[in-house]
Amino acid sequence: MELLTAGFGGAAQVATGVGPVLEKFDGISRIAVLRGGGLGDLIFAVPAMAALKAAYPEAALTLLGTPVHEALLAAVESPVDDFCLLPFAEGVRPGVEDHSELEGFFDRQRARRFDLAVQLHGGGRYSNPFLLRLGARHTVGTQTADAAGLERTVPYIYYQHEPLRALEVAGFAGAVPVDLEARLVPAAGVRGTRHATNDDGAQPLVVIHPGATDPRRRWPVERFAQLAGACAADGCRVLVIGDDSERELGEQIAATAASTSVESLAGKLSMAELVGLLAGASVVVGNDSGPRHLAQAFGVPTVGVFWVGNVINAGALGRSMHRVHLSWFTACPTCGIDITQVGWTAPRCAHDDSIVAGVEVRGVYEDVRNLVATAVRKSLA
Repeated sequence: MELLTAGFGGAAQVATGVGPVLEKFDGISRIAVLRGGGLGDLIFAVPAMAALKAAYPEAALTLLGTPVHEALLAAVESPVDDFCLLPFAEGVRPGVEDHSELEGFFDRQRARRFDLAVQLHGGGRYSNPFLLRLGARHTVGTQTADAAGLERTVPYIYYQHEPLRALEVAGFAGAVPVDLEARLVPAAGVRGTRHATNDDGAQPLVVIHPGATDPRRRWPVERFAQLAGACAADGCRVLVIGDDSERELGEQIAATAASTSVESLAGKLSMAELVGLLAGASVVVGNDSGPRHLAQAFGVPTVGVFWVGNVINAGALGRSMHRVHLSWFTACPTCGIDITQVGWTAPRCAHDDSIVAGVEVRGVYEDVRNLVATAVRKSLA
């Protein structure tokens, strides 16, 4: 079993998880995990953080994250003990950098004397130097060829399932996987919005999220509207969700569906209300986006519309509760540029045409209907 390489930092392999599980570090009482980005990015890191907590049960785990992460952690039970908001920093948290704010942040983190710092934020071009400035005794993370090295490093190859990538990194810190995908539950007292069901609660609840950070990953509004109308005709309550930037999308879908059973709550929910709503849904439908990933973490059935490359990195592993509808486009529909070359340095054309528009409503609807029927049967059992 023993295997020593430079990337292992001289440690021996003691077990196998997603990849090698290396020897644990001694004397770990404070762990920092770096993970910027959005809702989905945090959810991808949850299995790795759960593994780290299991490997070092006496250690306090601090997440260095973004405002949306802080909001979610306040509404769920998670492996995170403490949260620290990241400052604006190139490649870590987008925004205008303030040198004095950055220096103050690193001074405060070094004063906390982290024993272990784990980088789960991309290939390390920007995040590895950032992590090293925390001053932790031990560092573990991913590394591209042009990134600064850490004590133990996993090679960063873009096309890898994100939760499994994070688990491979956790393995280099001595942590054996506990779960392959995120498992979350709402925090005590978190409940759904009053809009979640009708008065007697008898209608199955289908939640639709039409947004995505990259507009190319969005299924067309008219497809979502057609799906919403069909679900409403079947007797479902349909709620469309999203943030402020997706308010217009939600209203468009509700208006086009033209049913009293379809309503848009886009831009109207707090994070706690979103958590309660998703956790109580019969089925959640969406693109490759944070709310769909969050619903999956709650154990709620989902139907996802994905571009094929995103399935590799972010698709659900199982198909009994989570259905995936794929678009196989490999080129921009407008200019023909290769869209399989992705990541920080990949060329990106100016076109935002949907690359999932070819996914038909019929297949998505059939999966929603099947999963709703399964949820209803379980509720009646």
